[in-house]
Amino acid sequence: MRIVSANLNGIRSAATKGFFTWLETSGVDIVCIQETKAQEHQLAAETFNPSGWHRYFFDAVRPGYSGTAIYSRQKPDRVSTGLGFELCDTEGRWLEAQFGDLTVVSLYLPSGSASDAAQARKDAFLLELMPILKARRAAGEKLVICGDWNIAHKEIDLKNWRGNQKNSGFLPRERAWLTQLFDEVGYVDAFRVVDQRAERYTWWSNRGQAYANNVGWRIDYHIVSPELGALIRSADIYMGEKFSDHAPLVIDYDI
Repeated sequence: MRIVSANLNGIRSAATKGFFTWLETSGVDIVCIQETKAQEHQLAAETFNPSGWHRYFFDAVRPGYSGTAIYSRQKPDRVSTGLGFELCDTEGRWLEAQFGDLTVVSLYLPSGSASDAAQARKDAFLLELMPILKARRAAGEKLVICGDWNIAHKEIDLKNWRGNQKNSGFLPRERAWLTQLFDEVGYVDAFRVVDQRAERYTWWSNRGQAYANNVGWRIDYHIVSPELGALIRSADIYMGEKFSDHAPLVIDYDI
């Protein structure tokens, strides 16, 4: 099973850059999209309804903002939205699809880079999310949580880590939150199971020549239940084409 996480920074913009053309030849079974920046009724065109795919959206209340989507070759047994708290549910930040005993999630975690208030909202989201993830781990659910988590975990996960230790996305408390999720709760960073190399990034600033010089951050993840760790076969960050400021994260599972 090939699963992709892709922050498109606008699904309509990514479509004009060839995202759906790539999807047809990529061998992908499920793609989890973040930052659709559109309402579903705006996506009636054939481009957004490719033959052979089932599609599901969780739109933000605010038009042109946030939002998640899942496209899958196989029809899910169940689809659900939200986590029961306002910051998540009014901004379309959690969409999940169940396939048998496997649940695949598209998550868009808030960014805190715009202001202190934005960081406070991000911190509040993390505070709400941790007990939910703990409970689902304790229940033995098999989860693949794909998404833009907006946190680089370790120094290896961003180019200029020294200069970013006081910036949102690499704050000590954010990194500690991920460490707790991995080391204490037991979830697994799927990419690092099969690829331990440095300078493997999924997002680049639009400023300067960040993309050309690979001055990036790894903030897009598949975070999975430990039972799935042994089923990870390969991982790739697709950079053959540029659909947004993020690159699709492609992981193959023996499922």
